[in-house]
Amino acid sequence: MPSEPTSHLPDGSNLRDWLREQAKYFGFDDLRITDTQLGPASERLQEWLAEGRHGNMDYMLRHADLRSDPQLLVPGTIRVICVTMNYLSPGVDFESEWQRIADPSQALVSMYARGRDYHKILRNRLQEFAKAIEERIGTFGYRVFTDSAPLMEVELARKSGLGWRGKHTLLLNRESGSAFFLGEILVDVPLPIDQEEESHCGTCQSCIEVCPTQAITAPYQLDARRCISYLTIENSEAIPVDFRRAMGNRIYGCDDCQLICPWNKFAKRTELPDFAERHGLGRASLLQLWSWTEAEFKQRHEGSAIRRIGYSRWRRNLAVALGNALASDNLSVAEKDLIRQALKNAIANSDALVAEHIEWALGLADS
Repeated sequence: MPSEPTSHLPDGSNLRDWLREQAKYFGFDDLRITDTQLGPASERLQEWLAEGRHGNMDYMLRHADLRSDPQLLVPGTIRVICVTMNYLSPGVDFESEWQRIADPSQALVSMYARGRDYHKILRNRLQEFAKAIEERIGTFGYRVFTDSAPLMEVELARKSGLGWRGKHTLLLNRESGSAFFLGEILVDVPLPIDQEEESHCGTCQSCIEVCPTQAITAPYQLDARRCISYLTIENSEAIPVDFRRAMGNRIYGCDDCQLICPWNKFAKRTELPDFAERHGLGRASLLQLWSWTEAEFKQRHEGSAIRRIGYSRWRRNLAVALGNALASDNLSVAEKDLIRQALKNAIANSDALVAEHIEWALGLADS
């Protein structure tokens, strides 16, 4: 962390500056404040859910009313302190990421998930931040969140002025692109509100055009059921056959719409060691990860967001990617023989979900 900030609490209009200084001290990259009125965003959420675009994320439907109004989630809330935390480590190079996507033998893990679990990191720092505020202004009502409750985080961050909504539906920021996490502190204090940011996407549609599964069905419209991040992480069932070939070698999440976005050319790198790559996840081959036992999966993903999908889904995703490698023209016969044998050796000890995906993969080799 940087040096200890000044202990004097500014008055009036300077309160915002003090909060931003504190946010930097606790490792956040930016801070803005908004109210709880979500307006048309609540209606758009209801329409999205009614169309079934949330897939089997039933929790979104169950808590739709809470998502539409932060005051229902935490009674007494009148302001939301929104923060960002960059996650791109210094070693990440976008050109290298594209090269790995083009190499069917390599395993693609989304950039945000290669380090420690951001939920714990942000939540702990937000809690410390809230306590620091309390020391300055006295006791107040608050709760901290980071992707951990029915809260429309991106919309609140957009309203607060932390960025604008990209056509891929992610938040974009001039300094950080979209490579950052969001966190919130819901408070009952009438803090000064920040202004919204204008959109700077213009006529660019790169994110829409690059999406492997056409999950971005129109500007600002995402069908989660088609999204590789949803299919490999949130989806607990079999991956629909129609999307398996398009997954390529992406085994946990998908970064294509971020890699192609011009604003991510300016994305700042994080100084936090927590988000540094662990266990070679930015360089591993499919066969390396396929060789992990369940015990190795649990041990190596200890403290990682990946651990929550479990070993079966992890193997399911790898099986699809290995099948796509078998169908590729860019691997040698010897490489394909190793993959084919590794898949065959695993069938007997696999559960029904994984076995079905292995059989599909081997079917590509025979077709």
